[in-house]
Amino acid sequence: MVQSAMFSYLPLELRIPEDHPLRSIRTLVNEALAELEPQFHAMYSHTGRPSIAPEKLLRALLLQVLYSVPSESKLMEQVNFNLLWRWFVGLEMDDAVWDKSVFTKNRDRLIAAGISQHLLSAVVEQAKKLKLLSEEHFTVDGTQIQAWASSRSFHPKDDPPAPGEGSGSGGKLLLRDTHVSTTDPEARLYKKATADKAEPCYLGHVLMENRNGLVVAGEASLAATDAERAVSLKLLERTLPKAETRPEDPAQWMTTLGADTQYQSSDFIEGLREQRIAPHVSEYVKGNLGKNQLTVLERADQRFPTSQKKRKLVERIFGWSKQDRMLGQVKQRGLKNVDWVFRFTLAAYNLTRMRRLIQLEQPQG
Repeated sequence: MVQSAMFSYLPLELRIPEDHPLRSIRTLVNEALAELEPQFHAMYSHTGRPSIAPEKLLRALLLQVLYSVPSESKLMEQVNFNLLWRWFVGLEMDDAVWDKSVFTKNRDRLIAAGISQHLLSAVVEQAKKLKLLSEEHFTVDGTQIQAWASSRSFHPKDDPPAPGEGSGSGGKLLLRDTHVSTTDPEARLYKKATADKAEPCYLGHVLMENRNGLVVAGEASLAATDAERAVSLKLLERTLPKAETRPEDPAQWMTTLGADTQYQSSDFIEGLREQRIAPHVSEYVKGNLGKNQLTVLERADQRFPTSQKKRKLVERIFGWSKQDRMLGQVKQRGLKNVDWVFRFTLAAYNLTRMRRLIQLEQPQG
């Protein structure tokens, strides 16, 4: 019987290849987490038993997104025996790995403190410093996020509103007024196209810059027909400089916003004009022509075709976030939790994208 060695004298740092993708991502993550120290400090009591360090917790959650780990128990299993993951999280080879219930309880503290928004903002600030962002040209779009509930969980409400008091146009009663899911009461049966099947879901909204396709802001909302337009205007107002800083003359508006025909609405287009943003919203070419709201000047903008070409980059974000990852079907219930996961996933996407962009800009030796 061959006896295996009991000790290793090779440090964990030296076991990780110099060119491994997680090295550059970890550098970006560490810089972002350093900006979050005030938030981390406010989260925990200075008395009682020590808890999981939030920095390590967030690194572990990033691994769960990056490697599409389906559950916390599988994540803890991987962190336990995978030396690469131990190194990324900040655990030594002999450090004990957390129990799944302890891990999820501490994750809930991060959700309560809104840490995913702080992380996304810190990552966007890094991208600004690295000059990876466009400051003038943007795209908005939305996607359905399948809720952790089934269509069969929807049942009639005990106290539905009276006819004429619904949330539809003219007080029309909609399905969300009369039925509710017993699994996730905030999820709604929703479909984008008439031919689609209505599914329990939320909506995720992204504001993307057009130079490299990085996310500059994001938010999840309840599923509703007008949610994409309403939330997008809110993201623009919250993220971009105030309208007063831009010229009054529409011909001099430097900031542009690309979007698909779902955003071809008088309220949305007028909202962009109030913020002095040139609307590069795709128009209907047959049918629904009466919905087109652009002026002749806006339609003739020479930057319009470029915005429409660049806006397709947003599909990469949604595709990456939903294929085998958390947003394929979010395993959280309630809008607050879904919103946290959505923003956290967007931060993870930015980190992977920034790693590639930084590599491309480095001189080849």
